[in-house]
Amino acid sequence: MHHYLDFEKPVVNLNSQILELKKLARAEDSVNMNDEIARLEKRSQQALRDIYKKLTPWQKVQVARHPDRPHFLDYAARLFTDMLPLAGDRKFAEDEALQAGFARFQGDPIVFIGLEKGHDTQTRLRYNFGSARPEGYRKAVRIMELAEKFCLPVVSLVDTAGAYPGVSAEERGQSEAIARSTAKMLDITVPVVSVIIGEGGSGGAIAIAVANRVYMLEHAVYSVISPEGAASILWRDVKLAKHAAARLRITAQDLYELRIIDGIIPEPLGGAQRDSEAVIDATGNIIAAALKGMANEAGEKLRQERREKYLQIGRNL
Repeated sequence: MHHYLDFEKPVVNLNSQILELKKLARAEDSVNMNDEIARLEKRSQQALRDIYKKLTPWQKVQVARHPDRPHFLDYAARLFTDMLPLAGDRKFAEDEALQAGFARFQGDPIVFIGLEKGHDTQTRLRYNFGSARPEGYRKAVRIMELAEKFCLPVVSLVDTAGAYPGVSAEERGQSEAIARSTAKMLDITVPVVSVIIGEGGSGGAIAIAVANRVYMLEHAVYSVISPEGAASILWRDVKLAKHAAARLRITAQDLYELRIIDGIIPEPLGGAQRDSEAVIDATGNIIAAALKGMANEAGEKLRQERREKYLQIGRNL
């Protein structure tokens, strides 16, 4: 059963009618419903097209958070082979929200880093809803050091509402861990490609997204703070999150215009959750093209370009 978002109600009604007609057609062999079903399916597609043509920023947030949207492990399973995840930060513990290790991408060795949210109650609890603790970011630093040691490109896939904000994480140095991960990503001399596949929330996202090439899926969002967090700070009312979303300029289209990202990966009509394989393959093609474009660049040049990229953000707009 597909999970529909609130603003998709016109499509829900049409699809309900289609299901009823299909049931009736199966029950009554003599009744031919094909023409009516085809007509309603065409209307449903058009309704979906009309809705997604004019999504508001808050509606894009909802699409980015869709429970059926493919997450990091879905991408990894389809894009990577010979995966060897590594665990632990060699200081405190393992953090499963942040997955990292070695793999092959289209036959070539890479280092991967990704934030996994989980698909059901059990896996969401296991991966802490994609919110990494300090040990997750310290693990990322360890993996990036290995990437540089073995001259392997880094591919990161980001999907998090933000780093874990609990007391235990603060006690273990959450902000310091995020800062060190960000600094390490700026410093390594290998190609780095990052894709925001769902939510890119705050420092928890930027800590593994400081890349030479940064891309976003069409309905992904990327922001210094969640709309709910911004609303609670600005107006002390989380119910105004939709207004905060509009002001934060968090959509892929806004961020491409602001030159914060390098490209937008189209999603299937209705969002990535309606055709996961197609959007994962499209993402893989973008990553492959980006890595190919940097294959012959010297390490020091890659590092300098990456630093300049972030120094230039916000200038000359």
